[in-house]
Formats: sequence, C-alpha cells, structure tokens
Amino acid sequence: MGTVQIVATVLAGVVTLVAVVLAVRAVMQMTAVIRLGRPDPTRSGDKGARTRTMLVETLGHTRMLKWTAVGAAHWFVMVSFMILFLLVVEAYFEVVDPEGGLPIIGHWTIYGLVTEWIGVLGLLGILYLIYRRQRDKRKKVSRFTGSTMWQGYFVEAIIVGVLICGFLIRGFKVANDTFEYAAWATPVSHGVGALLPAAADGPTWVALVKIFISMGWLITIALNVTMGVAWHRFLAFFNIFFKRSPEKPAGSGLGALKPMMSDGKPLDFEEADPEKDQFGVAQVEQFTWKGLLDFSTCTECGRCQSQCPAWNTAKPLSPKLLVLSLRDHAYAKAPYLLGGGGKDLTGEEKATEAQLAHMDVLALAEGNRPLIGTEAEGGVIDPDVLWSCTTCGACVEQCPVDIEHVDHIVDMRRYQVLIESSFPAEAGVMLRNLENKGNPWGAPQNTREDWTKGLDFEVPRVGETEDFDYLFWVGCAGAFEDRAKKTTRAVATLLHEAGVNYAILGEGETCTGDPARRIGNEFVFQMLAQQNVETLQEAKVKRIVATCPHCFNTLGNEYSQLGLEVEVVHHTQLLAHLVKEGKLTPVQPIEGDVTYHDPCYLGRHNRVFDAPREVLGEAANLVEMPRNSERSFCCGAGGARMWMEEKIGKRINVERTEEALATGAKTIAVGCPFCYTMIGDGVTGKGEQDNVEVVDVASVLLRSIKGDKAPA
Repeated sequence: MGTVQIVATVLAGVVTLVAVVLAVRAVMQMTAVIRLGRPDPTRSGDKGARTRTMLVETLGHTRMLKWTAVGAAHWFVMVSFMILFLLVVEAYFEVVDPEGGLPIIGHWTIYGLVTEWIGVLGLLGILYLIYRRQRDKRKKVSRFTGSTMWQGYFVEAIIVGVLICGFLIRGFKVANDTFEYAAWATPVSHGVGALLPAAADGPTWVALVKIFISMGWLITIALNVTMGVAWHRFLAFFNIFFKRSPEKPAGSGLGALKPMMSDGKPLDFEEADPEKDQFGVAQVEQFTWKGLLDFSTCTECGRCQSQCPAWNTAKPLSPKLLVLSLRDHAYAKAPYLLGGGGKDLTGEEKATEAQLAHMDVLALAEGNRPLIGTEAEGGVIDPDVLWSCTTCGACVEQCPVDIEHVDHIVDMRRYQVLIESSFPAEAGVMLRNLENKGNPWGAPQNTREDWTKGLDFEVPRVGETEDFDYLFWVGCAGAFEDRAKKTTRAVATLLHEAGVNYAILGEGETCTGDPARRIGNEFVFQMLAQQNVETLQEAKVKRIVATCPHCFNTLGNEYSQLGLEVEVVHHTQLLAHLVKEGKLTPVQPIEGDVTYHDPCYLGRHNRVFDAPREVLGEAANLVEMPRNSERSFCCGAGGARMWMEEKIGKRINVERTEEALATGAKTIAVGCPFCYTMIGDGVTGKGEQDNVEVVDVASVLLRSIKGDKAPA
C-alpha cells in the first residue's frame, strides 16, 4: 500500500464514520417521530399478501409504470441504486488497492456485464428524469410546484456523479491494463479507458471521490430528515408493506373509509366521551404511526398534484403540499412532544412548567400552532385546503409510495365537524336534512316512491314479495332528484324487460350516509347506516343493485364495518350481464357519438371500468375523453362537495364538461346521479344543452332497445 492509498483509506474511513454516525442518529430521530403516532393494529395482518404487494409494487414498479417513460427511467435508476451499491462497496477495496475489486464475485464476467449495463441504463434513466423535471417544472400547472427543488437537483447530481465515477474507475483500470473484464462484456468501460492515460493511482483517487460523493449524500440526508426525495428509497418499502389494503391493486386509501379510531380501536358512539376518546385528528400526533410514516415517505414527485381536480382548477388544495405541510410540522413539533409536551383531549398542556422552560422555543411555538387554521391564525392546514377535497382518490391512485391522502383529510374533517362544529355553512342544511328527513334534500319520506308513477308495470316492494333476487337500491337522488329519476325509471324498465326478479324498499329506504361520512360527520353516518343495516338484515337481502356509485361503495365496502355482508353491484354491471345473456338486446344504435364520464366512486374507488363501456359499445359509437378510466377527472360533487358552494377558482364540473364537449360527442353518458347533475349543469352553463345531451348509461341502452318508445 503506497502513500496515496494510505491517505485515501484514512480519508474514506473518516468520512464514512461521520456519515454512518449521522445516519444512525437520523434513523433514530425518524423512528421516534413516527412512534409518536397513534396505534393501528390493522397494519400487521396477512404478512404474505403485504410482502407480495410490496415486492410487486417496488420491483415491478406497477404504480410508477402508469407513466410509462418516467416509470421505466425510474426503474433503471432504482435498480442501479440497488445493484451498483456493490460498486460503492467495491470502491473501498479500490481505495486500498488500485487493482483491487469486490471479493469473490468481483472477477466474475457476469458481474461485470450486469453492473456495466445497469450503470449505462441507470445513467440514461437519470438523464431522462433530469430532462423531464426541467421540462415539467416550466409548465403553467406543474406537478413540481411547491417541491423542494434543490433536493431534487442534489439527488440527481449525486446519481450522475456516482455513475460517472464508476465508469472512470473502470476506465483507468483498462488504461492501466488491470481490468478483469473482456471488451464484449464491458464496452463502455473499455471505450472510456481508451480515452484515459495510464495512471497507477487513478482508480484510487476516483474511488475516493466516489466515496466522498456517496457519503456526502448520506451526510446531507442525515442532516435533513424531511428530505423525502432521498429517504423514500428506504421508507417506500415499509410504507407500501403497511398500506391499508394490501390486496387492492389500486391503492391503499380507495373504496371504504377507515372507521373512526381511538387508541387503535373503532369508536363506539354509544359510549364515546370526547374527553377520553379521540374524535378525528386535532393534533399532528393524533394521526396513526402509519400517517406519520406517510408524511415522511413523500417523494415530492407531484403526481398526486397533477391529477387533483381541486389543484387543476386553481383551488388551494394540493395533496402533495398538504402532506409536506404535515410532515414539516410533525418534525418541527417533535422536540416539544418528545420532551413531554402536547395537548390532551381537552386541550390542556401535558408538560410541567419545568419541562416547558427547557424546551426549544421554536418547537414550543410549533406545538401551539392549530392544525387547521388560516394564515393569520398560524394554522398548519388552511380550512379552504381541507374543504376543497372531493375525495375522488386521484391522489392515492397515482401515489407511487401508497400515501393515504383521503383518509388523512377525512380524519381532520371529523374533528372539525364533530368537536369544533366548523365546516362550510351551506353543508349544515344537508346534515340537518339527513338527521331529520333521512335524505340530503329534505324531501318528505312519503314521496320516495313517486318515481314509480306512470310506469306501465308494477314495481314490486319488499314486504309485498318475499321472493326477489335483487334489492333495487334507489338512493336519495334516484328517488327525489328530477334528472336522477329518469335513470331510476330506465333501470326499473330494463330490469322488468329482462325478467329480473327484484324489489324496492320504498319508504323503508334512507340515505346510506355517504355525504355525512365524507364531510366528517361520522355520528350521522353511523345513525343512518345502523338503520339501513337493520332494515336489510330484516329483509334478508343477499344481493343489491344500486344506480349511485356512492351508495354502491358505501353498501358494498363500508357496511361490512357494521356487520352487513351482502353482494352489491352497480346497475351498469348488471345491465352488461343481461346484454351478454341475451336478455336485453340493443337493436337501434343511437345517433351521434357518445363519450363516457367515469364516476370516481365507480371507477377509481371500485375498479368498475369495463361494464359501462360494454353497454355503451352495444348501443352507440363510444369516443373517449383524454382523461378516462383510472385517470378520469372528477365532476366535483364527491366528498359532500355536492352541497357546498364552489367559490374558489374554476368550477370542476365546467373543466370536465369542456373536456367532454371537445370530443364532439352528441351524448355524454354518466353512471352516477351526482355526475348527471354536475355535467348537466356544465353543459347548460356552456349553452350547449340544445346540441349535447347528458344521460345515464341505462337511458342510452333503453333507447337502443325501444327506440322512440323509450320513456322520457
């Protein structure tokens, strides 16, 4: 070992020791913060499924590859980080001996071949990602808006530097005639070597630079524990493993909402006490540990932001910025919490005066910030951000590391509604109607069956008939809203034509509670849900067909939390089945093209994409909007936004309507009464009501079957 190698070895050892010590401290700090969260026992079950899902989503990059080019580039960068870690280890041997290499496998040709091409593809991948970042950040509505850009640039530069150093080390070995691999296996390294002069100590110096770059990266991220763009490469494996529903390919926060939890147990409203039980989330430490892990894992990639209907229509909500605000707040508040501070459920300070006297003033100030509040109030999350969410799930669908944005937003809403009674004023009318009338419109219960008047057949009722295959869940919109009544009548007519044995509850039906739950009023949801569960169990219902995706989702995914197990299908699924069986036969294609708008709670939340298209394909010529299926753009009505005024930015339904009109289709087909209203209003607002019609998929099918005889 020469003087150069001795000096290089000492320097490499010192910088590595510093980096490792700081990294261990950072990991302990992050672990301490995450452990501040509330327990969640639902995250540990079915480890086999969780492991499979984690491996599929990470190694298979199933979420990332939804954006094909970016996903492929990122996969090569990820693989290069994992495999070329061996080359960083090898650099320590090259520091000691310029002719050295990794023990055992370092001389294998296959090792040289694989690392060579992974290095090439990783370098091409990171260069493409650099290009995309520079291109996309210049867009008017950029997914990188609000991201910590220096961190992204730093990580990109580190990757480029490490990969280049790898080829330079090999190039010097080639120039020194000490390289162990043939040119056919490592052509790039041999090409670099042809350009470099022979230098005996060249591999040692470059290996030292490579170690300095790698350890510089580790030191930097250790000093910045909120640097998700770097830490996600470790935390993503855990975050995906602990996702809420490992069996769901779509995402962790889609479909059913989590029940309200207190100390890891579902809240029992009959015995709950706000002074002893947690009602929603009022402080950042009241999120579960998985929530704090979510915040720590965010990569700041902005895919959620790019798909969010609120952000795309100039609302203040960005799912990414919301998560980053919660992350930064959690870590800034952590010293105060770890020092014994914090508020109990009554808002009283837990720490003694002596403990408070020794706390960092910045952490103490952070601890006194309200979680929800305006800028003047020092709030972490602005109320306009919280109430802009439509719970459409586009953020969760797109997140490559399975962050559960919707659950966190609803948890914060729950506290605001149930404890603070703080929510948009106009939504109060809807909640009162649900409590007093059993429907959000406040319509009299004895008018629930008025939609049946004028039909030329008798609609069977539960109680009048014991023998029925399907309960037709009409829903509040289908019973009371004029446009939705057309869908209800069309579905009933089609079921009658096909000979389906069905029945309705009529006045025995009440709201499923979806708008109450999404706005955060879990108490009203539980009240309505319990009533419906008892009614359905008493009627011995086994199968339900629903026209409203919100009812479909609540009945099928959320009532199981209350003990109801029942098969629920959307009416488009049943109609598609009846068409396939030959029980309904379209005979007359409707005039003009048809475009289909995917309802969020049917498509993204429940993966029903094909059935509506199969029905429409039999009855019309279907043309797709650019944003369709899992990337469908929300109509703006979900998350109880149907009953709140849209005062900020462009109306979401107008944005979606313009996209539908741009297809040139004469008919816009929907599969949801909320979408029916929102898109219909959008068409009217654009003055196109005489040229373009908005109808449900069922109405399109009925017209194709009956032609001019179809009921209006």
